[in-house]
Amino acid sequence: MRLDTDLHRVANAHQLSAVQEAYAFIDNRIRSGVYAAGQRLVADDIAAELSMSRMPVREAFRRLAGDGVIMLRANRGAIVTSLGEQDVREVFEMRAALEGLAAGNAVARIKPSQMRDLELLLERMEEANLEHQTWVTRHREFHEYLTDLAGMPRVSRQIAVLHTVIEPYMRVWVSREVNSMQSKACHEHILEALRTGEREAVEQALRTHVLSTIPPFAGCLPPGV
Repeated sequence: MRLDTDLHRVANAHQLSAVQEAYAFIDNRIRSGVYAAGQRLVADDIAAELSMSRMPVREAFRRLAGDGVIMLRANRGAIVTSLGEQDVREVFEMRAALEGLAAGNAVARIKPSQMRDLELLLERMEEANLEHQTWVTRHREFHEYLTDLAGMPRVSRQIAVLHTVIEPYMRVWVSREVNSMQSKACHEHILEALRTGEREAVEQALRTHVLSTIPPFAGCLPPGV
């Protein structure tokens, strides 16, 4: 009986690991634009690429659908979510509220070494300069590192989902419109607010920054949308 229980636990752990692998793989491909808005995702194809059964992929689909990243439709399967103009604005407004909340909570917790990490992340982001796709990745790393400092895992999780939803649009937009000098000044303003140790100043700096980066919708549509 003990052996059966142990084998069951191992099987469950393996299944969970496979689901996490499939989830991360699909999430990354949506963020990077490999899976485009409106594209149909085929569980069998993804499973073959990952050398696993289709069951973990289907479970990953359900989780991603719960995040709003994909839609599950009868007779069509999984479809990568497409955003309209109001959807894009709503995502940025949600990011502004949640990232402001998280950054405000981080004020009392942040250590000097973590401030140096943020400064380094900003330097790495600016080093990307006109390497637009790298810049978007490092931009996300900066924002997610800061919000993770709040010690609010549920908030951080929701922020990560919002970044996944909006990132394909950001990648298109920055390739056309990014102004690295303005970007650097905006993010340095966030660091300056953090150095004051004033929660309200930090929250306001994050909210203002995120809202100021809402892209013109006509300039951020991924191909095919």
